[in-house]
Amino acid sequence: MAVSQTNRFLFTRILSNFPKDMTMAFAYGSGVFKQIANKDKDNMIDFIFVVNDAADWHAQNLRRNPHHYSSLRHLGAEKIVRIQDEIGAGVYYNTLVRCEDKLIKYGVVRRDRLIRELIDWNTLYLSGRLHKPVSIVQRSSSRTLYNAIRRNLQSALYASLLQLPECFTEDELFLKIAGLSYGGDFRMVFGEDKNKVRNIVSANLDGFRTHYHDMLDNTEHIYWDQKNRTVEQDRSPACLFSHLSCLPKNLQLSIARLAGGPSHDTGVVLQRIAREKECSDLVARGARNIVRTSSITQSIKGIFTAGIMKSANYSLQKLAKMWKGGLLLPR
Repeated sequence: MAVSQTNRFLFTRILSNFPKDMTMAFAYGSGVFKQIANKDKDNMIDFIFVVNDAADWHAQNLRRNPHHYSSLRHLGAEKIVRIQDEIGAGVYYNTLVRCEDKLIKYGVVRRDRLIRELIDWNTLYLSGRLHKPVSIVQRSSSRTLYNAIRRNLQSALYASLLQLPECFTEDELFLKIAGLSYGGDFRMVFGEDKNKVRNIVSANLDGFRTHYHDMLDNTEHIYWDQKNRTVEQDRSPACLFSHLSCLPKNLQLSIARLAGGPSHDTGVVLQRIAREKECSDLVARGARNIVRTSSITQSIKGIFTAGIMKSANYSLQKLAKMWKGGLLLPR
């Protein structure tokens, strides 16, 4: 989504504090987009910086902003990149950083790693972030990255359609899309507002409509009634198989494993699933299994990349959101 003029100036100032070698940068979360029941004007702003050479970028940033890093900075840029690439979702976060009088969190990811994630859904972490509206701060000139972003959105639409009935509302569709990367996330049990997905969608319906407009208008086997904000779809086995065939490779494998089929013959397994009542449930469970693993490993990594004190502070902020969301209210 486009950045407001006020935010554009702010985000440009924030980016000027970092090394220039970024292929793309975007901001997301409650610090950028309002959420229902979240009236805090000083929410932390979340950024993702996409870079070509992660080792060089971290080396420059360590010289420029050493205080952003935990004690892991003493390991040097090469070791930091190994931690970034080999643990969790391939992104390295520095959190609770004061920049331009704002509190920010920023993650660094390799361009090639992000492209693979958007296509294959190996973790549903950054791909899941990009299912929802984001503010593009620095646009990429890479056609390959642009195409991967589009494919990621199309995959989110197919995965959600497979979990919905023949007739449903826009709200139901966008809730399903936004929830793809939260189902299975252990932080939704302990660490996040339990109403987070609904809060995200309810406050940004127009953003979601813009985000998915072209795809809803041009995807086969569905009819989008824009006036009444409803969608109808064909749920015949042939159409379901078509959607299943368009899912990211890792989700297809996850679904096939749950169905007890051989991983080397995924197409045959998906054909069988398309004719079964459990199709919707298998898609949901397949996505949850992907998210469960990556959410745990990325959170463990975050303890070390943020440091003990920042991790404790960040956790307290999350607990406060849980309280506001009703999860910690006495029963």
